This record gives sequence, structure tokens and C-alpha cells, in this order.
Amino acid sequence: MRYQVTFHGMVQGVGFRATAKDLARDFPVTGFVRNEPDGSVFLVVEGDEEQLEKYLDALRAALHEKIRSEELEAFEAERGYPGFEIR
Repeated sequence: MRYQVTFHGMVQGVGFRATAKDLARDFPVTGFVRNEPDGSVFLVVEGDEEQLEKYLDALRAALHEKIRSEELEAFEAERGYPGFEIR
């Protein structure tokens, strides 16, 4: 599975991307995270659906005070990222 998530709120300049990358080490997931020009953060994460949910739950828990809202799209096709990186 592949999830694409856009997070809105106070999500830039607060360690969001570093936290996303650090948490990815704890789960068998791959993908990337990047800041967007509109002040949001865009995340692409791939892996087993259960692990994706656990990863996102951990990310939300770590950054709940910074996230105002999110938009999530789920896809069955993966792109096959070799690891997890900050872009």
C-alpha cells in the first residue's frame, strides 16, 4: 500500500520532517517527506497497511499539537522507494 498525506497546521520549522524520518526507522515503511510552498508537509509512505497505520498513529501522537488537519489518499500500487528520506 501507499499512503499520500498532506498535513496542515504549524508543521514547518518544528522538526516535523525529522520526526517523520526518525519514526520510519521503527516501522518497516519507505517513502519520503517534504515541505510544500503553501506551508503544509507532504508525506508518501509505503508498506503493509497495518504498519502504515501504526506509523501514522505514532507520527500523529508525536506531533498532535502541530497538526491542524490532514488529507490522506490510499493507493494499492507501490512505487518501491528504497528507504525513507527527507526531500
